[in-house]
Formats: sequence, structure tokens, C-alpha cells
Amino acid sequence: MFTGIVESLGEVVGIEKEQENVIFSIKSPISHELKVDQSLAHNGVCLTVISISEGVHTVTAIQETLRKSNLGDWQTGSLINLERSMPANGRFDGHIVQGHVDQVGECISVKDEAGSWLFTFEYDTSTGNFTVEKGSICVNGVSLTVVNSQLGQLSVAIIPYTFEHTNFQQIKAGTKINLEFDILGKYIQRLHNLPSSS
Repeated sequence: MFTGIVESLGEVVGIEKEQENVIFSIKSPISHELKVDQSLAHNGVCLTVISISEGVHTVTAIQETLRKSNLGDWQTGSLINLERSMPANGRFDGHIVQGHVDQVGECISVKDEAGSWLFTFEYDTSTGNFTVEKGSICVNGVSLTVVNSQLGQLSVAIIPYTFEHTNFQQIKAGTKINLEFDILGKYIQRLHNLPSSS
């Protein structure tokens, strides 16, 4: 389990295809502290560390992960938001994030608000996902508050610290992003759609 508070930026330094899987090598300030078999969120996608060497860790993305996330768009040099799983005695500085991306969205605008930035994203509503104003959303592994919610569209405000310490600095109109919707909202949606027993 994660909280959506990015711990470090990583950089993709190697990409290797292995049948239908893709192996990514990522260099970061925390890679040397990781352990093989450890879960780590990469742009909000929970991946297992399979090897570590000289400040670089390696993970494998299977076809299902590539299909449901923006990992297939990664290139050498891409910046990746990293977060280790929350310790049992940790604080919830963000919200409950599972590391299971629901879908890929797309940035449709970035507005400079003179001290912050307003990012607006579009997403497919056919899967039943939704947001509410002041609710939580996870974008590329970053826990954020929705400031504007419409059907198939949401906006978030990004402060300078978040902009500088995450890959929001690389997001522009047309960029594909990973979205994990609030787990509480997903349960409420599911309960609402259950057939009544009579």
C-alpha cells in the first residue's frame, strides 16, 4: 500500500524487451536502498524489484501492466515518480493508493497560475470511474486533490514543490498519464450498481 507521496525521481536508463514483457532499468537516489522482491510504485504502478546494481534497480512490466498504464511510452531519459510502500507505523500524508492503475488519461491543458499550475486531464468514463471536487486522485503516483470535476475530466493544482520534485515538470498537453481513482469511490460505485436482492 502507498500514500501517493513521491519519495524520489528516477530516470529510465535501460529498456529491454523479453517476449511480451518489458524490463526497465531505473537509476535513482533510493535504488541502492531497495531489496530484491520489494514493491515500489513507479508513476503509481506497483512493480517488483528483480535486481539492483550500482544505484540502478530493475523491474519487469507484463503485458497487462503495459496495456493499462503509460509504461509503454517510457523512453531512456524519462523521469519516473518513485514511492516505497508505506511502513505499518507510517503516516497517511496522502490517501490510500494501491499501486493498481485504473486507466491512462491525457493532459489537455496546463495553465500557469502565477505561483502554481492548473493541470486538466481527460479520461474514459466507460469503465465507471469518476471524481468529485475536493476528492482524491492519484496521477502518475502523486496523491492530489481534485479542484474541478466534470464527467470525463478533472483538474488538479500543483504547487512549486510538487512541480520540481515529480515528473509533473515534463507533463504538457498530449502527455499520457496514469490514473488511480479513489478506492472508497470505487467501492461506493460498485455498491450503487449491485442489483437489489428481493
